[in-house]
Amino acid sequence: MRYELLVGLRYTRAKRRNHFISFISLTSMAGIALGVAALIVVLSVMNGFQRELRERILGVASHVQIAGSGNRLPDWPAVVARVAEHPRVVSAAPFVNAQAMLAAGSAVRGAVVRGVLPADEDRVADIGRHMRAGELASLRPGEWHIVLGAELARALGLVRGDKVTLIAPQGQVTPAGVIPRLRQFTVTGIFEVGMFEYDSGLALVHLEDAQRLYQMDSAVSGVRLKLDDLFAARSVARELMAKLDPALYATDWTRSHANFFRAVEIEKRVMFIILTLIVAVAAFNIVSTLVMLVTDKNADIAILRTLGASPGSVMQIFIVQGALIGVIGTLIGVAGGVLLGLNVDVVVPAIENALGFKFLAKDVYYISDLPSEVLPGDVATIGGVSLLLSLLATLYPSWRASRVNPAEALRYE
Repeated sequence: MRYELLVGLRYTRAKRRNHFISFISLTSMAGIALGVAALIVVLSVMNGFQRELRERILGVASHVQIAGSGNRLPDWPAVVARVAEHPRVVSAAPFVNAQAMLAAGSAVRGAVVRGVLPADEDRVADIGRHMRAGELASLRPGEWHIVLGAELARALGLVRGDKVTLIAPQGQVTPAGVIPRLRQFTVTGIFEVGMFEYDSGLALVHLEDAQRLYQMDSAVSGVRLKLDDLFAARSVARELMAKLDPALYATDWTRSHANFFRAVEIEKRVMFIILTLIVAVAAFNIVSTLVMLVTDKNADIAILRTLGASPGSVMQIFIVQGALIGVIGTLIGVAGGVLLGLNVDVVVPAIENALGFKFLAKDVYYISDLPSEVLPGDVATIGGVSLLLSLLATLYPSWRASRVNPAEALRYE
């Protein structure tokens, strides 16, 4: 073992005469550990929100959507056959998308009506797994069945088996003028995906019923695609656009819901910067510790210099001490942060029960529970930043130690 490392570790283990220096060292170590743990937990929760938001959106939306001009795609089977040739496309489903008013008694609500083929829809979205009552397969052509979002059904006061009147904007021409098209549907299912936008404003009917109601003949609004990798959606959409008719256009989930993910990403970056400042403050407490230690050890430094130690060796001794504070603090923080990040779903409910209130009320927030996803890359980045800040904090006091003049230091000893 090099003597610089040996002396540095000995200084760390030895009982100091000045207990205040020891206290500052422990405070620095605890500050680094707390900052690193907080940073890991916060970024893990932000990752969890990102994942949860993505899963809930893609439970209803598709990875890629191809639509025709004027909300009409007449030759959709040919489009399905063409896009199925792409190696990343797993499945495709046609859909009809339209606006409507739903009326039940005195309650009236606007909604987006989506005509689907239940078997195909289950292959591109996860609505079937979020059914609270009934099933998606209950949508059969000609029976005029409808599946509603949970919030929409609650607003209309409907349960499974009730009747609801759908008012389509496409009118019928009569001698009395143009009147809206009306059709009575039977509620055969209720879904809840956890996204208020969809739960309160989406209604599903069979594709053929939607085509008849909105006078689309055999045309559809577009085709929804599911890919083997959702993060490849943007590139796949561009590739499909190059192959398909120029009159068609493709959008992917990252573009249609960009605001949600951009907001989470910006918050994640801001939180990283803010919490890194906590680690930086704790790390730069090492400067105070080492400056006081250098003053306390002036005589020892002078003796080492007279025995032949170079300024670089003296500098390394104090770098070892400061780096050890940073390493121990970082390791404790990483262990604590990972442990807490993996158990947020247990810790947060326990705190909520103890305090008697819920942090994320279901009627206010899209996501009412704190999700968490600990990513090894985030943990490695946080640990690396903490160690780097700790090392930088040791440089100035270690350089001061290397500049101690032995004759001056030993004059009054």
